[in-house]
Amino acid sequence: MFAVIKTGGKQYRVEPDDVLEVGKIDGEVGSIVQLNEVLVVGGDTPVLGVPTVAGASVAVEVLDHKRGPKVIAFKKRRRKNSRRKRGYRDEITVLRISEILTDGAKPSKGPRPKKEKAAPAAEAAE
Repeated sequence: MFAVIKTGGKQYRVEPDDVLEVGKIDGEVGSIVQLNEVLVVGGDTPVLGVPTVAGASVAVEVLDHKRGPKVIAFKKRRRKNSRRKRGYRDEITVLRISEILTDGAKPSKGPRPKKEKAAPAAEAAE
C-alpha cells in the first residue's frame, strides 16, 4: 500500500517504513505525528482525493530535526563595485512512515525503541 502526501508545499509518494526529509514540522523527536493531507491512497483499489482523501491520514515518527545544506546567493554587478552575498539553510525534519490509515483510524503503532549502542571492545576485554 502506498500514499501520496502533501507537506510543505511538496508532494511525496510514501510507503510504510520509508524514511524521508521534509520541511520542518512540529513534533518532538521520537513522537508520532499524523499528516492529514493525503492526495492518493493506492493499493488493490486506488482512491483519488478531490482534493484530499476523506478520513485518510499517514502516521509518521519524527526521527530528527536538522538543517539542510548551505545555499549561497551571490550577486555581482561588474564594474560597479557592487556585490551582495546572502545565504541560508533550510530547517529539515527527518520522518519515518509508520503506517497509512484510512476511514479516520487512529495510529496503532508507537515509536520504535531506540537501539542501544554497542559497548566498546576495550571495555569488554577487561
